[in-house]
Order: sequence, then structure tokens, then C-alpha cells
Amino acid sequence: MQLAIQLIFAQLGNQLGIDDVLNNGARTSLSIAEGWNSQWLNLLQNTTSNNLYGALTNLGIFFAVGTLLFFMIQFLRDLISYEYSRPISALIWPFVVVILLSNSGKGSILSNLTLGLRDFLNTVNQQVVVSADAGQMFQQALNMSVAEEVTGSFLRPCQSLTGEQQSKCFAQASERINILLQKYRNTYGRRVWINRLQTKIDNIRYGTSLVSETSFNSLLGSTVQTSIKSFLVSLQYAFQNLIEATMLLIALLGPIALGGSLLPVAGKPIFAWLTGFLSIGIAKISFNIIAIVTAAVIVNGPGQNPTADPDLMWFIIFLGVLAPILSLLVAAAGGFALFSGISNTASLVRERI
Repeated sequence: MQLAIQLIFAQLGNQLGIDDVLNNGARTSLSIAEGWNSQWLNLLQNTTSNNLYGALTNLGIFFAVGTLLFFMIQFLRDLISYEYSRPISALIWPFVVVILLSNSGKGSILSNLTLGLRDFLNTVNQQVVVSADAGQMFQQALNMSVAEEVTGSFLRPCQSLTGEQQSKCFAQASERINILLQKYRNTYGRRVWINRLQTKIDNIRYGTSLVSETSFNSLLGSTVQTSIKSFLVSLQYAFQNLIEATMLLIALLGPIALGGSLLPVAGKPIFAWLTGFLSIGIAKISFNIIAIVTAAVIVNGPGQNPTADPDLMWFIIFLGVLAPILSLLVAAAGGFALFSGISNTASLVRERI
């Protein structure tokens, strides 16, 4: 995903660093997770009072002590009304809160459980991304979407020239484009979409009548379209960073949610916290599944059809706008189902104990 941004800007500016461009960012989800790892470990493993998570843990303990008064009132009321069956089962919650908020020196139990849950979600996400060469499939679909923009940026200066000057300009641009196309072949093999683009470039360079004026102008494109594609690819990249930031924010609020769970209410805040954390993980995984499946459709469909000439602007719009919205809707539906399941399970366990 990050590759498309680098391709657009690097190729429009100069020809330097093509190898770096092609070798970077094939698996954006993994690179983002690695970039956030140090921040997660720094915040959740260092739980001293001077640390942000440590301060929030102290606040959670304060909430737990404050809500303990309400818990004891409810406990005494239940003790009078239900004799001993229900009040004894209710005593589980204070022990759970104390154990999870206790600090063993290497982070609280809650922080370690949170890191473990995040690692599990990342493992599932990595299995989705790396399965069946999905990372290369997605990278190839992105390159298909921006390849004409990149090649058009080399040919665009030649449009205003005429005669021998234009021919020389086309020759120089074709040499630079051939380097890029060879890099594509080295990465993906001899793909139909690469040969199709090569044919277009050759027809323009040698002035054959196989390329119409409309096709020529379409290949050249415009700086506005390039800017729009760059913005949309940047938008989906920002969405993935937002997912990571949101997951970290929810993780930091865990002690507060746990501290408020002693309130005598049906829906425990810790259940809502756990649901929110898992929902963001579902959104992250859903986005990657949507992006990879769509990329496979492009690569195995028009990418393998020599007569097709698709406009893949829709794919960039889908990644930048529609896929994030769809993944959030899936996460919301999944989160609601999770919250209902957790709450019903907790109620069932409380009745059985």
C-alpha cells in the first residue's frame, strides 16, 4: 500500500531509487505493526506511576476503590435478599479487579493480557496478509493502478513538442519507462498487463496508428488525476495508522474500564472495553481481507486479459474510501455480537455459580 505513494512521487520527481521503491511496503499491515510495537511495549510494559499506563492504572485503582462502596452496599442488600447463593458469586469481581491491576514489576497482569491479545490479533492479521502470496498480489494490483500514471508522467513533457524534438523526447522517456517495466517483470514475471503497457508505449514512441488520440491522452493523464490517486492511497494508509492508534488508545483505557467494573450494573465496563478492543482488531483484519480479495480479482481478471484496458481508478477509490467504511461496518456488527455473547455468558456463569 505504501508502495503506490512512493511510486507516484518518486517517479514524478526523478528516476532515483526504483529498487528501493519496489522493495518497500509490500505488506503495509506488517510494517505498520512493527512501527507501533516499540510504542506498545514502552507504554504497557513500563507501568510505573511516571508512565502514562501506570498513571491510568492508578486512576483505575482509584475508581475501583470508589466503586467498591457501591459494590458493598449491593452486596449487603443481596446478602439479605438472597441469603448466600448470589452474594458469594458476586465476590469474584473484587478479586478479579485486584489481580488484574496488580503490578508484578514487568507490567500489570492486565497490561500483559492486553499485549497478548494484541499479539494474537496481529498473528491472525499476518496469516491473512502472507497467505497465498497475498502481499505480492496486493502490491501488483496497486502497481497496475498507478503504472499508467507513472509512465504518463515521463511522456507528458513530450506532448507539447513536435517533429524531431518530440521523437527524441519519446525515445528518452521510453528508455526510462523500460527500466521501470523491467523492474516489474523481475518482481512479478512476464505479466499480461505489463506487456499491454509496453505495447502502448512502443506504439506511441514509433508513431503507429494503433493508438488513438483518446488513448494517448488517457495514457498521459493529468497531474490532477495523479494528485487524486496519491491522496486516496495516502488516505487508506492513514486509515491503517488510525486503526493502530485507536487500538492503543483503547488498550490504555483498560485499567479505567476495569476499575469501574465494580459498579452494580448489568453491563460491566470491562466487557465494553474488551468488545471495543476486539472490534478494532476485526476492522483491521476485515480491511486487509477486503483489499486482498479485491486485488486478486484485478490481478486474475483484467490483469490476465490482453484485450482488457481497465481504468483502475475505482480500485484506488475503493481502498481510500469504501473499504475503510465497509470494514468499520463489519467491525460494528461483529462488536455488537461479541458484546451480546460476552454479557450473556457472564450472566449464565453468575447464575450457575
